[in-house]
Amino acid sequence: MNQRLDKVMEWLQDQDIDLCFVQSKENVFYFTQFYTDPHERLMGVFLFKEQDPFFVCPNMEVNQARSAGWSFEVIGYSDHENPWDLIALALKQRQVSIQKVAIEKDVTSYSRAEELLEITGQPQIVSAEGKLNQLRLIKDKNEIKIMREAAMLADFGVQVGIDALQTGVTEMEVLATIEYELKKKGIREMSFSTMVLFGEKSGDPHGNPGLRVLKEGDFVLFDLGVVLDGYCSDITRTVVYKKATEEQKNIYETVLKAQTAALEASKEGTRIGDLDTIARNIIKDAGFGENFPHRLGHGLGINVHEYPSMSFTNDECLKVGMVYTIEPGIYLPKIGGVRIEDDVVITEQGYETLTKFPKEFTVINR
Repeated sequence: MNQRLDKVMEWLQDQDIDLCFVQSKENVFYFTQFYTDPHERLMGVFLFKEQDPFFVCPNMEVNQARSAGWSFEVIGYSDHENPWDLIALALKQRQVSIQKVAIEKDVTSYSRAEELLEITGQPQIVSAEGKLNQLRLIKDKNEIKIMREAAMLADFGVQVGIDALQTGVTEMEVLATIEYELKKKGIREMSFSTMVLFGEKSGDPHGNPGLRVLKEGDFVLFDLGVVLDGYCSDITRTVVYKKATEEQKNIYETVLKAQTAALEASKEGTRIGDLDTIARNIIKDAGFGENFPHRLGHGLGINVHEYPSMSFTNDECLKVGMVYTIEPGIYLPKIGGVRIEDDVVITEQGYETLTKFPKEFTVINR
């Protein structure tokens, strides 16, 4: 953890930034190892270019923050107190002249920015996102170990979902079974709202599960992930129930071919945008170009969607330690859709897929 703080301090010194205020739960976790959602309450880390940082959180969270490993000052406050008064006092005690402040511009509310400006004397505000994204981009061995375990649990979730398929079962019944079995393994939180979509509903990339019942000939799309020790997994698999048409098989094999090609191009130094282009061209050449409406994937880590965006416009290159998803799809109204998604880490040898669930075209016949 201290290495992360040291890197921020070096950046603050290099950019002549006096203070960095970090308040998103993901970046707070990155620096403190304390993972929680404070809801409307203020929680944040205050980082300086020369002095020790301090952490502000509700009193009810102080013990857990210290237990998580934060060894610097913790400023706790009760619900009847204004935390900004305590922050102002802490800054005054440090006798820091604040001319430039870095904040998470994308997530810091206007009212909190106003409070920060008020107690720091109206300094220049700059964005911290670029540096924080770069720090979190490369995962260390421990982060990858956790994400590998989270991916195994995602694989398990897909298997549970497939095992729950039977004629007449609803999407929500299968979804509930998946999450129940994962909770029995200690998973408190999913990476996002679990998707189980049957038939034509699988044709919506971000469809909403409901009471649609399973019928013979349906595509069944599972998209799920878990949060384990603060890190996310994300997998999508698609199967067909009972009987499949040649059209369904053709759609599936096209998506699998596109995903396989993008995976094979995943290695250090590859332009990120080229992965999207490789997969997109295969789908386009098969006549489904207009039916692949989203980017190829996204960065993965503490957030289920984080930097970088795996879009054909991205000119950055892959680096060892990057973790991201590859998830091409084809979606057709009335017929349904296919998406195949894996979590990928770049290694010195090329790449490793953290998610391992089989991907061959599968018809469930139970």
